[in-house]
Amino acid sequence: EIEGAQKLHVLEALLRLRQAACHPGLLDAARKTEEGAKLEVLQPLLEEIVESEHKALVFSQFTSLLAIVRRELDARGVAYETLDGETRMTDRQERVERFQADATKSVFLISLKAGGVGLNLTSADYVFLLDPWWNPAVERQAIDRTHRIGQTRPVTAYRLVARDTVEEKVLALQAKKREVADALFEGRTAGLKG
Repeated sequence: EIEGAQKLHVLEALLRLRQAACHPGLLDAARKTEEGAKLEVLQPLLEEIVESEHKALVFSQFTSLLAIVRRELDARGVAYETLDGETRMTDRQERVERFQADATKSVFLISLKAGGVGLNLTSADYVFLLDPWWNPAVERQAIDRTHRIGQTRPVTAYRLVARDTVEEKVLALQAKKREVADALFEGRTAGLKG
């Protein structure tokens, strides 16, 4: 059994491992200008989406990672909107409406927690999850921001996961949670141990 202070150290270590998997600048401010593997994958995909006049939602639970993405978008002259925990409720709907209505706003950067409730973003047809969340339902909810009444196009979702990192363990945990939830909904209890 892990005691209180030890539990905090373990959780902090897990957080640092997850941040390291996302971008070196999340652990060392001096490295924020480095590309990072996830940005190397994300940037060309976003450029293609912008050029083809599509729209994308980009989710992360780390607002510091979204800030790095924002810096890259600024450097490329890509118009975007942002939504995070600092966004006032009065500004939230305005940002959503601008993204929905303005064809030049191709990307919406959203913190995973801030984007969980009440967003209808059917103008987007691409979703990027930059880091896996412990709870698969939270990720599903993020993707579902585009699957609303009024969506007329197929939606493509990308989950960016760094190989050989703690992120793969998070995915394994998500799979286990889904398996348990599926078994409960189907009425199966045999083989499930608490």
